[in-house]
Amino acid sequence: MTASTPHLERSQLVTSGCDALATQRIDPLSTEHLHADLKGRSVRGGVFTVSSQGIQFVVQSVATVVLARLLTPADFGLVAMVTALTGLAQAFADVGLSEATIQRQDINHDQVSTLFWINVAVGFGLMLATIAAGPVLAWFYGQPRLTYVACLVSVTFLVGGLRVQPDAILKRQMKFRALAIRDIVASTLGVGVAVTTALLGGGYWALVALPLTSNLTQMTLSWVMVNWRPCLPRRGAKVGSLVAFGGNVAVSYFIYNANRSADGVLIGWYWGSGPLGLYSKAFNLLMLPLRPLSSPVASVVIPTFSRTQADPERFARYYLRAINLTTWVMAPVFGFLFVAAHPVIALVLGRQWGGAAPVFQILTMAALGQLLLDSTLWLFVSRGESARLLRLMLVISPVLIGSFAIGLRFGIKGVALSGSVTLLGILPWVLKYAFQGTLLNLRRLAAALVCPISPAVVGIFLAELGLWVVTPQRILAQLLVAVLGFAAAYLLSLLVPAVRKQLLSLRALSDEMRLFRQTA
Repeated sequence: MTASTPHLERSQLVTSGCDALATQRIDPLSTEHLHADLKGRSVRGGVFTVSSQGIQFVVQSVATVVLARLLTPADFGLVAMVTALTGLAQAFADVGLSEATIQRQDINHDQVSTLFWINVAVGFGLMLATIAAGPVLAWFYGQPRLTYVACLVSVTFLVGGLRVQPDAILKRQMKFRALAIRDIVASTLGVGVAVTTALLGGGYWALVALPLTSNLTQMTLSWVMVNWRPCLPRRGAKVGSLVAFGGNVAVSYFIYNANRSADGVLIGWYWGSGPLGLYSKAFNLLMLPLRPLSSPVASVVIPTFSRTQADPERFARYYLRAINLTTWVMAPVFGFLFVAAHPVIALVLGRQWGGAAPVFQILTMAALGQLLLDSTLWLFVSRGESARLLRLMLVISPVLIGSFAIGLRFGIKGVALSGSVTLLGILPWVLKYAFQGTLLNLRRLAAALVCPISPAVVGIFLAELGLWVVTPQRILAQLLVAVLGFAAAYLLSLLVPAVRKQLLSLRALSDEMRLFRQTA
């Protein structure tokens, strides 16, 4: 009896040490300290994220201009044939488990560790599946080079699986400064490698090198920044509900990505790499100003909304505020791009990309609709309603893909027009469905949108009128006339009291951000 006592004491000591270590590891997952200054953290997160995305926008704009002149539409189309497929699989790269880690109020170290190993296994499986799909893609499109492109692109899935949970923990803790620094470094390095590859004559491999380099850099920096390391998976971790939630989110994202990729797949199959290159470049150019806002806004609002689930009115106000702010920023951008599509394409990409201008102009018509559709994902994920999100995606997916198929025979402009009109047509029903169970409704949303959208509509009218009257021939003159039209519209909007009130509230938010920067 006495001989076994030291062994027992040592066993208890080891157990106590493991418990202490587990407690230390759980600390990075606690969110109790966030509630004391949730608004301040959200504002500071917005400052860091918007600043980061502004820098990335400049870097990516330079890359767009340079690569468009070093590469051909066929190069872009060739890589788009692979990314149309990998874009679908990307939804499964994290199996929705990053959202599960962010959204769940209480989660422990064993659960996150188990989710990490699930992510790694799924990423490895998707890498092998993409490699196997390479020859199939080469046969489907009649492009043997796609076999090798698919092999290299597949590595991004394994890298993505390794970074899912570190990213999720950083977002759960609202460490937006760390995320901003990471993204700037990764974007800059990725663009630098891509441009260098193109200058050395690498052709379409430059487009493969960009995301691969960026993802590798993000993964490395995420592990450096996060104060968490996984342990081995355990059977008793109780991750069933988390996996169920994440599975619904992953399938929903898969369907959502299928909607976005279906047009490219159909165009590449029916019309070939050249038209697909024009179409994909028009779409990506439109996303260039949208992604620097939509992605960071999502990374800020989903953790914020998740922490306010118990207060329905506060939840609704935060959503409307986020939509109002993003619309004030993006409405004039999309309006200007609609009017100045042809000179923008010629200036940014070069005259050899003129065939992308009509598609670019058509896509801008539904850009705000796409932004609102994206916002419904914030609502479903932050409220833990992954099953309802999945049902929504199962309903709208056939409608949107069918619209692309209808427009296919009319060329890339037909695909863009059919898809844009269909999206705008189903959007009211989608929003109404997403608002169920909240204090949101279409009337409150319309009230949040009318002020930021109205000046943009007037700006379109004045800019088009100016171009019709002046008829400038030079690209810079056309852009100047369009800019003056929008400037006049927004100056006139200051005469409307409701507009002034909203702009003053935005100024108050700006003052709060500036005060934070001075304090920091």
